[in-house]
Amino acid sequence: MAAATGPRLARSASASAVHLYPVDIKYEKPEVLEAAAQVYYTKVLEESSSEAEFLCIPGKENIKLQASLMSFVPLYREDSERKLLVLTDPQEKNKVLSVYLDSSWWLIEDVVKTADPSRESLMQVHTYAERIVLFVLNCIIFGILERNSTCDALFVPHSKEEHAKIFWKKGEAAAFYTVKPKGSLCDGHTGQCYLLPVLDTMFVQKKFRRRGLGMKMLYDFCQMFATEDALGLSFPVSPNMYRVCQKFLETYPEEQSRLWEVEAPGDWNQRVNIWLKIQLDQSRPKKIWSSS
Repeated sequence: MAAATGPRLARSASASAVHLYPVDIKYEKPEVLEAAAQVYYTKVLEESSSEAEFLCIPGKENIKLQASLMSFVPLYREDSERKLLVLTDPQEKNKVLSVYLDSSWWLIEDVVKTADPSRESLMQVHTYAERIVLFVLNCIIFGILERNSTCDALFVPHSKEEHAKIFWKKGEAAAFYTVKPKGSLCDGHTGQCYLLPVLDTMFVQKKFRRRGLGMKMLYDFCQMFATEDALGLSFPVSPNMYRVCQKFLETYPEEQSRLWEVEAPGDWNQRVNIWLKIQLDQSRPKKIWSSS
């Protein structure tokens, strides 16, 4: 039973070795990959513990590859057929360590890397492999590995058709944001459609924060819909995101009238102007606490 992990080697036209990561590999159809993962999982179930292999993880003891640590998770919000096989930490069962793709286990940090130097800055998500990177950033890195225990926000898997961009920086997926286009359905339970484009989710990995990526993504969002009179940010906007918005709107005052915090579908009674809210919050007297 093969269980390779880590970057694989390929040959370029100049015959020099090139490390390939999942996003760089041209995969077969998703259903073929998922069928192969199911076959692999079945083999693990059937094999004796003496035949089990181990996954080498830097800084940790080797992890025994056993079915009790593996599970299939949905890649998309509304498509239960598309699933990924993941491996969890035996010590922390909610912590995902690796993803099974194309007959190999890939560590989480390798899934979000690229060997393609042209993959830089903000790029639209198009391919199945890019959707996997988006899922890992959203549901594993944000949702599990970097989640703040005091944070109420929860990023569920994105819809298959949801518009998304990944911010690639020096060979790694550093951040992403997703958009609900004007006219798209608010959810799968009602016939309501968004009345304006809405930036739905945004995330920057911790090691890439304080480098202006949030500002750049907000600017890109505004430029993408330059002809729209109003743009939304999905309610509730977090305090950190409000700080990004404040800096952005101070830098680009022409956008102050366009950005709104909105609840779906974004009618006028479901909008609050973000710049106005920032100004009102700043004008409120601060409470002074004294000890007695």
